[in-house]
Amino acid sequence: METKQVTSFVLRFQLADIEMDSGRKYWRVKVTYVQEEKEAIFDSVESAMEFIKEIVGDS
Repeated sequence: METKQVTSFVLRFQLADIEMDSGRKYWRVKVTYVQEEKEAIFDSVESAMEFIKEIVGDS
C-alpha cells in the first residue's frame, strides 16, 4: 500500500493598513505550519507562499 504525506497550513489575513488616497489595502499574513506548530508572519502573500514552498520542498 502506498503511503501519502499530508502537510497542512492555516493562513490568516489581517488588514494592516489602507492607503487613503488610492484605497490600496495592505495585509499581514500569518502562516501556521500545523504539523510542527510553527508560525510566521509576512507582509505579502508572495512571501508567505515562499515560506510554504520551502517547507513542502523539504518534505
